[in-house]
Order: sequence, then structure tokens, then C-alpha cells
Amino acid sequence: MAHDALALLAQGNPLQRPRNLEEMLAGVAPLLPMLDVIPNAVIFIKDLDARYRLANRTLVQRCGFKRLQPLLGKTSAQVFPAQLGPGYTEQDRRVLEEGLVLEDQLELHLYGSREPGWCLTHKQPIYDRHQQIIGLAGISVDLQSASAAHPAYRRLAAVDEYIRGHFSGPVSMQALTRIAGISVAQLERYCKRVFHLTPRQMLHKVRLEHAHRLLLSDLPITDVAMQCGYTDHSAFSRQFKTLTGFTPRQYRQATAR
Repeated sequence: MAHDALALLAQGNPLQRPRNLEEMLAGVAPLLPMLDVIPNAVIFIKDLDARYRLANRTLVQRCGFKRLQPLLGKTSAQVFPAQLGPGYTEQDRRVLEEGLVLEDQLELHLYGSREPGWCLTHKQPIYDRHQQIIGLAGISVDLQSASAAHPAYRRLAAVDEYIRGHFSGPVSMQALTRIAGISVAQLERYCKRVFHLTPRQMLHKVRLEHAHRLLLSDLPITDVAMQCGYTDHSAFSRQFKTLTGFTPRQYRQATAR
């Protein structure tokens, strides 16, 4: 798995860890031509100031550059659209300052077309031989299409349809398992294999897609929250910020700019 390789790259054996970030970059640089041919994932290394020090071609292109060099030394907040960039940088700082490890973090990104898309993000702090954080390594993989060939696809397609039709109200695991006719553990496992998301992530994804559209209007944020299935404004704001790095109000203001 990609995130397993990332964990090995970022942490590794204490005796094999780099003395500093420059040594780490020198060791990874020969791999960059291989990383450049991966079209559905952005791969990067950042320093303690959350600035890009290495990135693959997919990330370079999605940031609007033709070459790697202009991207180096910049933060996500400086190169991504105002709706999202500062949120990525805030997340980076938590990894760098708190040692936060992200695994399978569902996130809203903007692709090369500047249209919203979905990724699963993994980030790990990079440690030196003295167990000090010297940077971070990350990978964001585009959310893949559903695997229609899976034997359980029809059952899970019904689950997906139910979520899309009922996301504005409570959606319980009991209701989803009843539709699929399988246990909670099986539902979790099969949804990951078919949709590459947990049932809870599927629900968050649908709700946030709807919120993204509503926030482009003048509808009060409290009403947006209610229409997206959240019982109160604060719960909606917390979840929205988790997936975008912005509160709904900040996102609306950035979009308006």
C-alpha cells in the first residue's frame, strides 16, 4: 500500500534515519523520475516551515507550474486556491509541531481543471536519528471509481443510493446493514474494497458535496447545515473544517474573493 511505503520513508529504522532533511532529499531524489509517472497521486516532502522541498510531476502540474523549481520553497497556502490552500498548510503545521499522523484522511482537493475532487491523504512526520521532526512526507491519492466487478457491488450500490437519498437526515449503520443484508464488519470491509471509503466517509462525502454547492449561494450557514443533515451549526463547522481546512464561513468568503 502507498501509505505503508510512506510510513517507511518518513520513519524507518532509527539507525537508518537521515541526519538532516538535506540528506533525506538527496536519498529520495533518484526516485523522482519514478514518482513523476504516477498520474493519480501527488507525492511531496516539506521542511519545518511547511515549504515544498520535493514534489512529483502530478503535484507540480496541479499547482499550475510547468517545472518543479518554481514550486520549491512555497507552502500550500501560496500555490493552492484560497478556498483550500491555507487549510492544507494548517494541517502541515500540526504534523510538524504535534507529530500528527494522517491515514486515509478524506479531503476535498482541486484538480488540474480547478474542479473539486476527492483524495485520500496520508502524511507522516520525518524524524532524524535523534527522534526530532525535520519535515514531513505526504501522498494524496485520487479517490478511485467504484469497483463494479466486486461480488457485493449490487448490495453496496443500494447502500450508496440510500445515503444519497437520505443524507439530509440521520443515517444509521443499522439501516445500511439492513439494506445490504450483511454485518457491520462486512459492510465496512466491502465498502472499502468497492468505494475505497468507509460508510461514514461516504456519508461525509455526499454531505460536503451538497454543502459546497449551497455555500456558493446566499443561504444562511445554519440552513446549509440543516439541509446537509447536521443537527447544529457547530457540528457542521467541525466536520467541514476537518475535510477542507476551513470553516463554512471562511470557505464562503474565500470563494467570494
